[in-house]
Amino acid sequence: MANVDTLRATATQVRRDIVRMVFQAQSGHPGGSMSSADFLTALFFSVMDADPARWTRDGKEQDVFILSAGHLTPVYYSLLARKGYFPLEELSSFRRFGSRLQGHPSVRKGLPGITQASGSLGQGLSCAAGIALGKKLDGENKKVYVMCGDGESEEGQIWEAGMFAAHHGLDNLVAMTDWNGQQIDGQVADVAGVGDLEAKWKAFGWNVIVADGHDMKAILDAFDKASKAKGRPTMILFRTDMGHGVDFMAGTHKWHGKAPSEQQCTDALAQLEQTLGDF
Repeated sequence: MANVDTLRATATQVRRDIVRMVFQAQSGHPGGSMSSADFLTALFFSVMDADPARWTRDGKEQDVFILSAGHLTPVYYSLLARKGYFPLEELSSFRRFGSRLQGHPSVRKGLPGITQASGSLGQGLSCAAGIALGKKLDGENKKVYVMCGDGESEEGQIWEAGMFAAHHGLDNLVAMTDWNGQQIDGQVADVAGVGDLEAKWKAFGWNVIVADGHDMKAILDAFDKASKAKGRPTMILFRTDMGHGVDFMAGTHKWHGKAPSEQQCTDALAQLEQTLGDF
């Protein structure tokens, strides 16, 4: 289990990877990838019981992760590579023609670590709930983790899956929402408005935890609380800042799906310390 300082350093390097990948491809989604980097780093490097050497797509006897907000592959691929699922150098192929690192996660090319193709927003929670129920039926004592977006939570299928998971008492399911208040067209509150997510998930019968998604100690505490929940699924609402880590990207929907220029890439990297070595 990595300590807090190591996790912070890893998250910073992951953000460097995100900026460089999207710049090199001149395509991709840096904003939400940056906002979710801290809690996903904690998940991959301190919380999940998942061994790249034993990984299989069926997820037998290991924890499973599903990226429901499938456009956030920059953070996903960086974490998988740095965890050892595939060579770090492969990050340079992000969104290139023929690459295994497609814009949304795909299982067609057999990229290790990808359990479920995603990107049609709203579907990932349903997949995760199904896997969690399967593990229950098989008698497995393992968890399923899934990350959703707050803009994605405008999708009706999210709430159908929420009812299903609560009905079946899936206490081996831990969902996370990157609650940054931004989506492609602007602020979530202005586009459709999901309202009080904490109250809504509680009303749907879930155990709900709200935490600062950029405070590593608070993040680890939230996951610890989730691990002790019994009888119902858990939703961790991580309060985050879109584009966190780079001042000109932070707090705005404009970096939802925008690639930086060469100068912007240089300026962003100057704010992000190289801690583990670039790909």
